[in-house]
Amino acid sequence: MAVCKVGPFGHPSGKIGDLVFYMSRGQALCRSKGKPGKATLKQKGNREEMAVTMELLKPMKDFINVSFKLEAEGSLRNPHNLATSYNKKQALTGVYPNIKVDYSKVVLSKGALEMAADLKVSKERDGLRLTWDSGIEANGLPDDLLLVLVSHPGKKRASTFLNAGKREDGSCFIPLDKDWMIREQMEVYVCFKSANERLISDSFYVGNLNGAADTAEQIAEKAKYQTVKSRFDQVAADYEKKKMDYAEGTVGSKAFRYLEKEYLVLKDKLTHLPGKPS
Repeated sequence: MAVCKVGPFGHPSGKIGDLVFYMSRGQALCRSKGKPGKATLKQKGNREEMAVTMELLKPMKDFINVSFKLEAEGSLRNPHNLATSYNKKQALTGVYPNIKVDYSKVVLSKGALEMAADLKVSKERDGLRLTWDSGIEANGLPDDLLLVLVSHPGKKRASTFLNAGKREDGSCFIPLDKDWMIREQMEVYVCFKSANERLISDSFYVGNLNGAADTAEQIAEKAKYQTVKSRFDQVAADYEKKKMDYAEGTVGSKAFRYLEKEYLVLKDKLTHLPGKPS
């Protein structure tokens, strides 16, 4: 990508040959338009990392536009660019093609304002209760605003609260007005912003509620396990009955041996098959 200097006739816009000219945050830029070849393993991994990061951040747009606003000011990057950069580098785990989000490492703000200590979250009937130590040791102030984001990964949604309370309150209630919200996986993040909007804290991962939702792979494993288990239960019942008949000499040995072999194969398969109920 190249930066275009403004000339006597201005800068071009659009495509000229294999070059594309465009503006980004007041800066004239140029990039080549090439034909992509076959992707390497590294490129595939990078694409999956980007796709997973975009899926994570898309529902968080309203929160990110506020939480990264200060850092983006005066730079060529916007809040979404910053959030993408931080989380693509820090919040992913695994390797292609199984890259996932480590929710404990998600970054939703960066700043020098003091974070509260002893942050905790608990479920109540119609929402969440957040508590924290309202004491101040560094540069915080009693009227610092608390920003809260509740991520609902299973629904690919997020609940944003940009003025949930003040530092001096020591607690706040976060209403969740949909029935599914209180039952689904929740990942809770907070940060503090000064009342004059000149300072913000690093974001803090308060924790998970309701555990993690099953991935598509886990759902498939559980379905396969149940299929094998159903067949095993059927064979096992037949085997136990025929075993008694065989002992009494009333069943042909060849048919019984086939049944016994299937019984033993299925039994061993269930022992090693993933997807077993916990």
